[in-house]
Amino acid sequence: MRRRIVMSMLAGATLLASALFGTGAAAAQAADVPAEFGTDWHDPVTAAPSVERPHTTSCQVTLADVQFRDFTPYRGAYTPPQGCGDHWSKVVLRLDGKVKGRQYDRLGYLHVGGVEILRTSTPEPSPDGIEWHVEKDVTRYSDTFRSPQDVEMLIGNVVNDTYTGVIDVHVTLTFYAGHPTRQTPDRVLTLADTPDGTVLTTPRNSERIVAEVYATGSGGGCEEFWYLTVADPASYSCKADHGPYREVQIKVDGQLAGIAAPFPNVWTGGWSNPFLWYVVPAPGAFDVRPIEYDLTPFAGLLNDGRAHRVEVSVVGVPAGQSGWSAPVNVLVWQDAHRAHVTGALTGNKATDIANSSTYLPGSENRVNTEAGHRLTVSGYLDTSHGRMTTTVTRTLANTSVHRWTDGENTDGLDATWSDDQTVTVGGHGPARTTHTDRTYTMNGTTTIGADDRLRTVLTLGDRASVVELRDGRRTAWSRLDDTYSGDAAYTINVPRDQRHAVGTSTERYRLYGSDGCYDRSLTTVQGVLTEDRERC
Repeated sequence: MRRRIVMSMLAGATLLASALFGTGAAAAQAADVPAEFGTDWHDPVTAAPSVERPHTTSCQVTLADVQFRDFTPYRGAYTPPQGCGDHWSKVVLRLDGKVKGRQYDRLGYLHVGGVEILRTSTPEPSPDGIEWHVEKDVTRYSDTFRSPQDVEMLIGNVVNDTYTGVIDVHVTLTFYAGHPTRQTPDRVLTLADTPDGTVLTTPRNSERIVAEVYATGSGGGCEEFWYLTVADPASYSCKADHGPYREVQIKVDGQLAGIAAPFPNVWTGGWSNPFLWYVVPAPGAFDVRPIEYDLTPFAGLLNDGRAHRVEVSVVGVPAGQSGWSAPVNVLVWQDAHRAHVTGALTGNKATDIANSSTYLPGSENRVNTEAGHRLTVSGYLDTSHGRMTTTVTRTLANTSVHRWTDGENTDGLDATWSDDQTVTVGGHGPARTTHTDRTYTMNGTTTIGADDRLRTVLTLGDRASVVELRDGRRTAWSRLDDTYSGDAAYTINVPRDQRHAVGTSTERYRLYGSDGCYDRSLTTVQGVLTEDRERC
């Protein structure tokens, strides 16, 4: 029996998003492309757009300037900026990083006042060294930034004679003077730990409540690639009692309040092949986007001034098994003309979770999975501008086909996840409805040949459609299509200089709608950026 394929090279690390990085570079000429990977390659870059910045007075504050060599968190202090007021039109986080030598991909987080404002992973370095940066619009956390706060950051790392890469990062916040938009929440809250669990106490005049959960499966174990797990009696190295279906749930006082499909993150050592990701990472690898849950139907319950139990769990994780992190922030919009907003939860209906995972043994083993869930919650609030009703419906679905040979020398997956949500708000004036449909795809195979040549071919997709309606008439819309494709091979069980690695990767990021158009493509060959093209 030949060796098993390890689907990720990520070493166990403490966990750390919407982050964007890279601005591209001039395309290289064909003559500049080497026959195989060398000791250096282009700095990491993504096709995603950079954060737009207003042309107003700005002030900058440093959050961290630190080197990570182990699992010791950096702890510092934040002081609000001087000269830009205490309300801002935009706040932008920027992380500048560099690392050289040999190192795994690592995960990290950044907390300000206990609020998680960034969760990210790192690129794997070249022997000669790389630099990268991450940008994120963090305006939504303005409430946290208005007062002095403790800062904690960690990118868990191991440095020794073999893994020599020290991760050097510098993190800043830039504040732009101006008036915040209505999208900026009034309060940013975290859950408090008590003997009875994690609890939340909201202002008594809350009229909109959104929870965001930075859910990631990682840490080097099987939950890092949860989408490949199988149930007994299948003969695969990573097991889960009910197969690969995962669902991130949030409950309020024991009642199911929200469901979501986790994003299938692939870190920069993923699928046994770091040569896929040296220049262009997988979607979300440096941008760990939080799951959002609209908890407004529960606001009438939460507004009673008491602490309420709020819990997040991941359905499908085997009992007693670790590997998931799910920190929670709660964003609150308040009624400026009422000290107490009353209301009630009027509906909460969920289907049973459908989860079928069928094992078909053979020369090529196969597991077919079909799963899904649906939840609808409704509630009302009596606000200063009248009674407002909110109904949230969320529908999840997952289909996948996992194929592998004995010894796992061939290991492949073709999977699709959908997460569709409709939020309708009614009251005085026309009803407002927002439809958000998300689809994640993963289609790839890793093989090890008789010559110890490992090859991975993989395509990943992150797609979303958002439509806003007022009284049934479309008022705004957008479409996102972020697609990555890669094909890379190298010889395993030999020194680095004998791997003879080759690889190509492409990413095309398209975002268009009522606000305009963005379309950018990147192509790399053997670590050289050969195309950087904008179409809009």
